[in-house]
Amino acid sequence: MPCSAGGGEGGVRPGIALFDPGADAPQAVHTEGAGLPRAGVRGRAVTRSTRRREGALPRLAGAEPLSGPDRAWLRMDEPTNLMMVSGVLVFDREPDRAEVERLIRDRLWSIPRFRCRVGRDRRGRPAWIEDAQASPARHLREEVLPAPGGDAELAELVSALLGTPLDMEAPPWCFHLVRNYRGGGALVARLHHCIADGIALMLLLLSLTDREGRSGANPLFELFRRREGDAATAERLVAEMLPDAMKLLARPARMRRAAPWPVRAAAFAAALTRLALRPPDPRTPLKGRLGTAKRAAWSGPIPLEPIHRARERCGGTVNDILLTAVAGGLGRYLRAKGSVPVRMSVRATVPVNLRPLERMWELGNEFGLVFLPLPIGVADPVERFRILRRRLSSLKRSAEPAVVETLLRLVSRVPRAVQSGVVRAFATKATTVVTSVPGPRQPLSLAGRPITGMFFWVPQSGRLGLGISICSYAGSVRLGVASDARLIPDPERIVREIEQDLDETTERLAAPA
Repeated sequence: MPCSAGGGEGGVRPGIALFDPGADAPQAVHTEGAGLPRAGVRGRAVTRSTRRREGALPRLAGAEPLSGPDRAWLRMDEPTNLMMVSGVLVFDREPDRAEVERLIRDRLWSIPRFRCRVGRDRRGRPAWIEDAQASPARHLREEVLPAPGGDAELAELVSALLGTPLDMEAPPWCFHLVRNYRGGGALVARLHHCIADGIALMLLLLSLTDREGRSGANPLFELFRRREGDAATAERLVAEMLPDAMKLLARPARMRRAAPWPVRAAAFAAALTRLALRPPDPRTPLKGRLGTAKRAAWSGPIPLEPIHRARERCGGTVNDILLTAVAGGLGRYLRAKGSVPVRMSVRATVPVNLRPLERMWELGNEFGLVFLPLPIGVADPVERFRILRRRLSSLKRSAEPAVVETLLRLVSRVPRAVQSGVVRAFATKATTVVTSVPGPRQPLSLAGRPITGMFFWVPQSGRLGLGISICSYAGSVRLGVASDARLIPDPERIVREIEQDLDETTERLAAPA
């Protein structure tokens, strides 16, 4: 059953300090228009009634300027659309706080980016600066769900957190250890997009886990710890943990390197022209002005076995079938709110990794987007599947991801108002963000507790109000839907419609011709 609740106005609100049992003072939160501290200035907790005091700049050697895409994502942060990647790990027994803190210290703290906040160097550029006051304890907060401590209570908390900015006076990430969830516990991770893209952050989150019944270090931890190495070693490490994700993670970057420069240039020009001339998406209840309140919903575990049977019967991939159900579920949702033209499509922006795996340890943002038309007006799942397969096939060699990444690098160098205009223009060309990542096949544990489920949400860049995330784990798949409460107050209904359409799609595709 889908789970959902609202946050923002009714929960933790932007501008309000959060209690952190591991900190000795309330943590300030980032608000629109706030400046960034200069290098060498930690900046105490800041509220609306206090002002930051800038001191000397004693050490600038450690100030690493943000890359163009990282700066662009930092500037996209707005009160109505926070640029955070959020994920949840579920346990049937509560993890021990001391063990989780030790895990963070042993694995995350060795990565410099997680000890750095965003400030400015002498030239005024946003830069990563070592935070002398940062500690794992300050980034691990405890939350106790009210009785009965079920899905509704967790959804209420997660929804509130989706609408709550991270503390930009500290390294911009936070883990929330949740007590009293269905007799066990959960860990909610929130990380700012300027640290890294969603693909790298998901791999990093998985690097905190251990494989059940397996000895030796987590291969993904080795990937981030090595900070060097060749492509073959990196691909081997990722394949040990995520064999089903190798094509998704490695192929685009490999193709990018293999293509001759004249071919890349011609494809880039053609994709840029198509992108610029593409008309806006049709008006639907899924698009409109955003508010600060957000809603989170997710599905229960959906077995992968019926999807595999359908794939074997009809060809294609598991991802093709899942995206077919996403399109069908959105169509069902909109039909319940009014008519949907028979051939209507709305576009989803789909992230594509462009970073070679041997450089994944660098973090930062190195990905692009493709604009996938979802045929929501096609009610027949078999026809919808065939249409989506053709469209996905045509996008596999598209230069669109490289075009979008280049645009992000360019707009990061212009005034923020210009960047906002470009982002708004491209936001009209899509309705939702859809991410689908094949996760680990084998069960995992964290801090000695078996993980019984995982799901996540990505930010809706470009002021979109709907994000749909798909992640498989240990023989099942889960959906995560994040929405703007003003536009879509009932994301659990979208989850339910996608689940129902997936049942019908797999049944129809697996049936004899």
